[in-house]
Amino acid sequence: MPALVRALAAVVLAPVLLAGCARSAVSDDPGGGTGEKAAQQARSANGLTPTAQPYRRWGLTAPLPAPPSPPARRQVSPGGDRRPGHDPLPVVDRIRTRDRVVFLTYDDGAEKDPRFVDMVRELRLPVSMFLTDSVVGPGYGHFARLRSVGASMQNHTLDHAALRGLPYAGQRAEICGQQNKLRARFGIRPQLFRPPYGTYDTTTLRAAADCGVRAVVLWRAAMEGDGELTYAEGPHRLRAGDIVSVPSGEPTGLSLRERTTRLLREVQGRGLTVGRLEDYV
Repeated sequence: MPALVRALAAVVLAPVLLAGCARSAVSDDPGGGTGEKAAQQARSANGLTPTAQPYRRWGLTAPLPAPPSPPARRQVSPGGDRRPGHDPLPVVDRIRTRDRVVFLTYDDGAEKDPRFVDMVRELRLPVSMFLTDSVVGPGYGHFARLRSVGASMQNHTLDHAALRGLPYAGQRAEICGQQNKLRARFGIRPQLFRPPYGTYDTTTLRAAADCGVRAVVLWRAAMEGDGELTYAEGPHRLRAGDIVSVPSGEPTGLSLRERTTRLLREVQGRGLTVGRLEDYV
């Protein structure tokens, strides 16, 4: 009799055990169940969902292409790509290159938009910052954070004075003084210099060379505070090799991040990406 009871019990319990196994199999199925939900939550927490992609967060519809490898030698060097008149330093507003890149440069102002650091880090933007000591003031800590995420720090004078026409001693003090400030702040000696307002003379070039500068950097295009892209030589479209200036933040108008987003959309629309200026100059 006990054997018969055990046999009947086995028959009754078998469907229950099979149903339990089926439920377990559904739970472990990667196509659904709580296991998949937990995995989705983990991926979301780690920022791996499509909606968490950095380019979307910063207003772009696609990621920026990675820039090409740096050229084996710089495209601009003293004694090479000079303007007429045998200037002691090259003066550049555009790089002669076949690489599909443009170069983003910023004059001060970034400390007015604290989230700009996050934008540079997440999009891996190789930007160049031209700093004026009297304008940046207490904002050097912000630029230290920018430098830690890959931005380069370059010279834009001590006091943002218009240099053209000033005596050599005054121009040298403005340029060398900021070289020393940036070396004290960041432990670097900048290689590039942008004269305030884009104005300079042969004395500026001589003073900059004497201060250890490698090249004077102007710009071919500028993204203004209202988001309008303007060009130094009349209307034309953004082209490979262009140096683009994003001036200091304005009291009204678009934020630095918004202007940069508009600029990056234009860059992408032209089939370009952002290169590191210091690799070419």
